[in-house]
Amino acid sequence: MMGSQLSGKHVPVMLSEVIAALAPKDGAHYIDGTFGGGGYAEAILEAADCKVLGIDRDPEAIARGQALVERFAGRLTLVLGEFSRMDQLAPPSDGVVLDLGVSSFQFDTPARGFSFRADGPLDMRMSLAGESAADFVNHADHSSLASVIARLGEEKNARRIASAIIAGRPVTGTAQLAGIVAKAQGPAALRHAIHPATRTFQALRIHVNDELGELERGLSAALSNLKPAGRLAVVSFHSLEDRLVKQFFTAHGATPRVSRHLPQAATAKPSLRVITSRPQTPGATEISDNVRARSAKLRVAEKLAA
Repeated sequence: MMGSQLSGKHVPVMLSEVIAALAPKDGAHYIDGTFGGGGYAEAILEAADCKVLGIDRDPEAIARGQALVERFAGRLTLVLGEFSRMDQLAPPSDGVVLDLGVSSFQFDTPARGFSFRADGPLDMRMSLAGESAADFVNHADHSSLASVIARLGEEKNARRIASAIIAGRPVTGTAQLAGIVAKAQGPAALRHAIHPATRTFQALRIHVNDELGELERGLSAALSNLKPAGRLAVVSFHSLEDRLVKQFFTAHGATPRVSRHLPQAATAKPSLRVITSRPQTPGATEISDNVRARSAKLRVAEKLAA
C-alpha cells in the first residue's frame, strides 16, 4: 500500500497495472483485500459499474473509508478483518487485489510505530490488537529474537543485534530501537544506502502481524473465492512475500515436479493460469514520484475452470 499523495488523493503503487490486470466489468464483484487508503477500490469502482468488498484489519482504515462508502452508495462495502477470511466474507468474486505493503497512513503516523523516521511507541500492530513489537523485543529470549531478525529481516548481523536489544531493555520507542540497532551494526553500516535498522524493523513488523502466514492463508482463500476466469493481482514489496506468491502460482499453475526416486504421484490439474511469467515492476516515472514504490512487484494469475 506504499502509495503516494497527489492533490490530496491516495494513489496506490502500480495502480494502472493492477486495473489493467483486473479489467473491471459491469455487474462484476471484486475484493480489495488490503483496503488501506482505498485507492484500488476507488479505481475499480470508477472503471466499471461493479461492486467491491474492501477488507482491512486496521480499524482506522475502515473509518477513513466511510467517505468512499457514501460516495459509491450500495457498491462499496467495508469489512474489518483479515483478508485470509475473504472466502468466508464475500460471495464468489471476479477479481481480487492484494497490496502487501504497509499503508502510507500507517507508515507516516509516528504513533503507529512502523517507522523510525519520527519517534513513536514501538507498536507496529496493523490491527491495533495483540502482541506489539515492544512486547516481543522486551520478552523474547535471544534465540527467538535473533531468529526473527535473521529469517524475516534477512539480516546477517541478527545475533549481534539481538544481544544489543536485550542489553538495552526496556525498549519502548522507535528511535531508541533504531539507535540500538545502528550502534550494533557499527559505523560501516551507516555508509550503506538503507538505514542499518531497516531490516530489523521489517522483521519485527512481519512477525507481529504474522504477515507471511496471513499471505499463505490469503492466497488460498482468494483461489477458493474466485470464479473461473477471475483474476488475482498481488503487489509485494520484499523478496519473502514475492517468493511465496511465485511459489503459490507455480504450485497451482502447473503440475508440480516429482522426484524420479519417489513413487509417481497423481497428476494435479492446474487451477491457475499465470499471466505474469515475470513480475511487473513500476516505471521510472512512478519511482521518481514515489520512492517507496521502487521495490514493488506485481504478479497476476487467472483462475481456470474447475
